[in-house]
Amino acid sequence: MERKLIDEKLENTDSSSELIKQSADEISHLAIDIGGSLIKIVYFSTNSKCSTNDEAPTLPKERQEVPNGDLNHHILSGGLHFVKFETSKIEDCINFLSSKKLQQCGAQCHHSHAVDKIKIKATGGGAFKFADLFKEKLGITLDKVEEMESLVAGANFLLKAVNHEAYTYIGGRKEYVQIDQNDLYPYLLVNIGSGVSMIKVDGDEKFQRVSGTSVGGGTFWGLGKLLTKCKSFDELLELSHQGNNRVIDMLVGDIYGGMDYAKIGLASTAIASSFGKPVSENRELEDYKPEDIARSLLRMISNNIGQIAYLNALRFGLKRIILGGFFIRDHAYTMDTISVAVDFWSKGEAKAMFLRHEGFLGALGAFMNYKDGNADLMPLQLVEQTPKSSSCIVDRIHNSTRVHENESGALDCRLRVSSSFKIYDEVKRC
Repeated sequence: MERKLIDEKLENTDSSSELIKQSADEISHLAIDIGGSLIKIVYFSTNSKCSTNDEAPTLPKERQEVPNGDLNHHILSGGLHFVKFETSKIEDCINFLSSKKLQQCGAQCHHSHAVDKIKIKATGGGAFKFADLFKEKLGITLDKVEEMESLVAGANFLLKAVNHEAYTYIGGRKEYVQIDQNDLYPYLLVNIGSGVSMIKVDGDEKFQRVSGTSVGGGTFWGLGKLLTKCKSFDELLELSHQGNNRVIDMLVGDIYGGMDYAKIGLASTAIASSFGKPVSENRELEDYKPEDIARSLLRMISNNIGQIAYLNALRFGLKRIILGGFFIRDHAYTMDTISVAVDFWSKGEAKAMFLRHEGFLGALGAFMNYKDGNADLMPLQLVEQTPKSSSCIVDRIHNSTRVHENESGALDCRLRVSSSFKIYDEVKRC
C-alpha cells in the first residue's frame, strides 16, 4: 500500500466544524510551523491504528513497559499526524487546536491545569507574528525554534528513519531511492514555501543557507489568484492540469519558424520566453483561458527553481538535490518540470529528489527540538534511527479517515517515555 500523509485541510467553516468533530483525539505532543502562506502542524496522538491488514485494531492508549525490561521507561502507542491550514485562515487553526486536549500537548508543566504554562515548539516567521494571538486565544506560549535548523533536522530524520521517503520523478514514474546512511551528506536541501531557501547540509546540525529566490509558491499562488481568480492553491494546481502553456509561452520554434536551434541544443518546443507570446498578439487577459495561464505560470516557476537549484549544486559540487516544501504537493507536472530542468542543465549528472512528507520538514524538526533542562517542561526528542533497527522503520501509513475527499492517515509510532520525562519517538514497523 502506498503511504499517505494526513492532510486535514480546511477550506471553509463547515469543513472546519466537520473536522473538529472527527478529530477529538488526545494530543500528547505538538509542534507548529507558521509560514507566510501555510500553517503546518505535527502532533502525536494516542488515538491511532496500526496493523498489517485492512482491519487494523486500535492501538492501546495505556502506558506499557519497554520490552527490554527497563523499568525507567514506558511506551505510549499512537500516531504521528500531519495537518495544514492556510495562514490567512488562522482562526481555523485556532479552532482545531482548541478542540484538542491541549493540557497534554507539546511541552507541558507538571500541573496540567495551569494552562498559562503550556508551551509548544514553533518555527517560521508566524511564530513571532502570531505569538500573542496563540497566548490570547489558547493560553499557549510559542517556544520558538530557528527555522533553518528545523528544516534540516526534519529532512535529516526523514531521510534516515523512513523507508521510501525520497524518490525521483522521471518519465512520469516515481522511483524510490535507497540512500546509504553513510553517504547521505552533503546534499542541497531546496525548501519551496512562499519563497525558496537553498541549504547546503553537511551533517547533523551542520548546514548553511547558500542561496534562495523570492520566486516560489507564494508567487505561483499570488499571480495565479490575480490572473485566474482561483480561490486556493490546490484549485490553481488542478486548473493547470487542463491547460496548454504553448498558448502563452513563446517557444524556440515560434522564433525559428517551427525549427530547432540545433547549434546550441535547443528543441523547437523549448521555452524561449515565459509568457512571451501575448507580446505579439492583440489580445487582452480575458481572451486567454485561465487554465493556459495557470499551466504557463507553473511551468515558469518550476523551471526557474530547478535551474537555480542545479546552479547552486554545481557551485558546491553536490550531486544530490532534495526538494521539500508545500509547493510540490506530489503534483506530476511540477515534479516533471523541475526534474527536466535539473537533468537538462546538469547534462544528466544530477537528479532532483522529492520527499513524501515534503511540506512538514520545519514542523517535524521543531517537534524533535524538545530538550532537557527545564523542570517545567516535558522534553521530547525524536531518535534518528538507521535501517538496521527494523523496529524504527516506517513501512506504511494506515488510512483511517476521509475528510471531504481528502484521504487522511497517520504515521504509526510509539513514544518511549522515561520517568525523568525524557521522551523519544520510535517509528514503528506496522
